[in-house]
Amino acid sequence: MPFWNRYGMDRIACMQTFVRAIEMKSFSAVAREQQTTQPTISKQIAALEKYLGVQLITRSTTNLSLTEEGKRYYQYCQQILETVAEAEASLTGKERATGILRLGCPVLFGEIMKRYPDVKIDLMMADSFVDIVENGLDLLIRIGNRPDSSLISHRIGTTRRVTVATTGYFEQAGEPQTPDDLVDRDCIVYTHLSTGNEWHFQGTDGTIKVQVGGCFQTNSSVAIRAAVPVWMFGDEIYRGDLKVVLEDYQPTPLPINGVYRRSRFYPAKITCFIDFLEAEFKLDPWV
Repeated sequence: MPFWNRYGMDRIACMQTFVRAIEMKSFSAVAREQQTTQPTISKQIAALEKYLGVQLITRSTTNLSLTEEGKRYYQYCQQILETVAEAEASLTGKERATGILRLGCPVLFGEIMKRYPDVKIDLMMADSFVDIVENGLDLLIRIGNRPDSSLISHRIGTTRRVTVATTGYFEQAGEPQTPDDLVDRDCIVYTHLSTGNEWHFQGTDGTIKVQVGGCFQTNSSVAIRAAVPVWMFGDEIYRGDLKVVLEDYQPTPLPINGVYRRSRFYPAKITCFIDFLEAEFKLDPWV
């Protein structure tokens, strides 16, 4: 007997509910999104588990987690739902950018998007490494080289970097003339930098690597004020609040990538947003 006759529900709808529950980590959040009740969501998941004969999700008072069977089924559900979306889009001839785009990006990227009226942004801002699958994201914006063969990485820009400090600090400690002079300076260390406290510079003789240190380190890009992406401080540099030094030794530029999961079908909301960022970055003199 078909699933929807035995349990009074559409299996595709239950798959969608299951996937969203994992992505949002909350039955209540899915219920609000679908404008229904939490017991209805629980009923759909329970019906799906009864039909399959396995437990997919374990629940606590604060968290949802997948069983081993649930992890496998979750991956298949994603593929199935993407195929359904692809089939429906193929009938329209041209897909329009619509729906919710679940975006993960560094903190300073949180001011960018307002173009496509039918797209809503669900923005997750973090400087730390974010798992795109675990967090139910459609797209990640990543700065730096972090290869992951299971994901597609599309270069949307490259940010050059500079070494800066306040003029007051230079009056006190003196301006460094070469990267090696930074060893004795009080440097701010970004703990999420892939090279740690080893700063890389490009000189006439190739790459120069310097171990730096100081009394302050942070995992927040907002707090960084040395050897970081130059576009973060364009206004301060123009005003003269910060001074650029070591101009003959440029910190190694970092790629800016749009990262998303491999699939046979990519919704227009993803491709349009990547195209939008790529075009905007080309207009930015710092990127």
